[in-house]
Amino acid sequence: MPMLEIKNLHVTVDGKQILNGLDLTVNKGEVHAIMGPNGSGKSTLSYVMAGKAGYEPTEGEVLLDGENILGIDPDERAAKGLFLAFQYPLEIPGVATMTFLRTALNSQRKKRGQAELSTPDFLKLVRKAAGKLEIDMEMLRRGVNVGFSGGEKKRNEILQMALLQPRLCVLDETDSGLDIDALKIVSDGVNRLRSPDRAMVVITHYQRLLDHIVPDVVHVLSKGRIVKSGGKELAHELEASGYAQFQEDAA
Repeated sequence: MPMLEIKNLHVTVDGKQILNGLDLTVNKGEVHAIMGPNGSGKSTLSYVMAGKAGYEPTEGEVLLDGENILGIDPDERAAKGLFLAFQYPLEIPGVATMTFLRTALNSQRKKRGQAELSTPDFLKLVRKAAGKLEIDMEMLRRGVNVGFSGGEKKRNEILQMALLQPRLCVLDETDSGLDIDALKIVSDGVNRLRSPDRAMVVITHYQRLLDHIVPDVVHVLSKGRIVKSGGKELAHELEASGYAQFQEDAA
């Protein structure tokens, strides 16, 4: 059984149809990249999977381990192992990052019937994960993403992912706004989470991210549908020739 199976997904946002019968299958252990021009529906797809308000499908299914998750709340989806790393992570003033991380982790553990982590065990876990991502512990005492640089915000997202250990990771334009050093740190963090029991969907506009996070499969999204799939070489083809041919195909 595939870990993620999207069938005939149609989504209308503010009266405009964005996804037009999208199909996608991702197996355990695989990393799939979704590329496409602006306006093709990439972020809409990630929001629908995560359950963002205002992004309800008009038709189709999103199956996680064979279960349609479209009818369940975002926190329940997270407890089932879905994680979305945002293109523009939100700032949450007044909530320390450390508190946020611990609350999120223990909330998921509780929903799964697991015991909450003690403070010493949690700190040990955070220190280890933060060290690998070159995150200063002082940064974790600040409000969530408040005053963080673009690179720090993205590293904080990958830290959340490392702590929560999701089964399906969806990365929405994680490379957006990153310089080459930050891109490498973030990519290394993602690559450490690759596992035979975990799947990833990497949404990106540019091929450069895929030099660092090498995908098993690349899909081209155009006008709300996947119009071509191939190996990692497809990303290089797109870099060279652009999306025009696929936009014509999708018309």
